[in-house]
Amino acid sequence: MGERGEVFSTKLIKDDRTYFFNVKENIYGDLFLNIVESRPTNTEGRYLRQSVIVYQEDMGEFIKEFQKSIDYIKMHGTRKPEDTGFQRRRRNIRDQES
Repeated sequence: MGERGEVFSTKLIKDDRTYFFNVKENIYGDLFLNIVESRPTNTEGRYLRQSVIVYQEDMGEFIKEFQKSIDYIKMHGTRKPEDTGFQRRRRNIRDQES
């Protein structure tokens, strides 16, 4: 078993956010998925971390519903690929400062 019960971990860094996908093992040997989003706050050196835990017995249903959400976004998404959330937030900040 790894640090903090992690047996596998991978991450995705996108704009100002980092997503961690951690497979962990509890004291009984059961595996679960811990998805963490980390992003900087307005305070230097501080990060906001939010976490979702998906237990092994819920994984199939979780993936099914997650896939439905992805399919919906693919069918109904209208924004241009280059118009990311990060770019929208920067524009909003610039607009507020004007």
